[in-house]
Amino acid sequence: MNESELQQASPLTAGTLAPAVRTPTVKIRPSRGLFHLDLQSVWQYRELLLFLIWRDTKVRYKQAVIGAGWAVFQPLISMLLFTVLFSYLAKLPSDGVPYPLFAYAGLLPWNFIAQATSRSGTSLVGESHLISKVYFPRLIIPLAAASAPAVDLLCALLMMIPLMLWFGVTPGWQLLFFPVFVGIALLAALAVSFWFSALHVKFRDVGHIIPFFVQFWMFASPVVYPASLIPEKWRTLYSLNPAVGVVEGFRWSLLGQRPPSLETILPSVGIVLVLFVSGIVYFKRMERTFADVI
Repeated sequence: MNESELQQASPLTAGTLAPAVRTPTVKIRPSRGLFHLDLQSVWQYRELLLFLIWRDTKVRYKQAVIGAGWAVFQPLISMLLFTVLFSYLAKLPSDGVPYPLFAYAGLLPWNFIAQATSRSGTSLVGESHLISKVYFPRLIIPLAAASAPAVDLLCALLMMIPLMLWFGVTPGWQLLFFPVFVGIALLAALAVSFWFSALHVKFRDVGHIIPFFVQFWMFASPVVYPASLIPEKWRTLYSLNPAVGVVEGFRWSLLGQRPPSLETILPSVGIVLVLFVSGIVYFKRMERTFADVI
């Protein structure tokens, strides 16, 4: 190779160096600010959310003999048990509705809320391998865990049709409000889920408290008894239970029984909204510490 060819092959031309290729650096930081929620990122990762919901549902019934049939058998068995204990033995009233139908209509939203609370409460610790290795909005994990029981709710809801035919109960115009109360039930489940999942990362005792909390919450809600049994002087305090408005709304919209009073529905729905918004804010506030604590 002669001298002219060496000059052409050399990276030094006209006394300047060839520009070096710089690798871009991407820094991922948690959102800052108490009310910087960045919910748009959750929508951007919606495919991951749907995948986690599908995965949780598939794993739940993967090796079960009757599969998703347990979503129907579980409330049916509970309905029969409650009918024997609270209708035949305890003689609890059911506001003019056959007690088996009364109990099943109350178990529909309650089972959804209870399962969502139990699964999502420990979901962040359960998915620690994802949190420590992959970036995505952490809110997706409890959101997926709390939404997966909606599949069970839909399956159990189908059983409501033959039960209503058997007892001769026909839904009325109140059925139009049923989707509204389904949405409120979802908000109630998510509200509690956001609080418990964030607290469980820092305080592992929460995982042991959740089962007792869910059990107490059921008997503090009108699942096996009507809200009309509560003395008038305690009604306002009782309506602060976020599950009260949901359960009463389900029964009213499905069975067409006596409509719940606004004094019962409005405080309950208001508490749901407060817990939902404050739960998201607290979750986002604690999010920056999840990877370190887990």
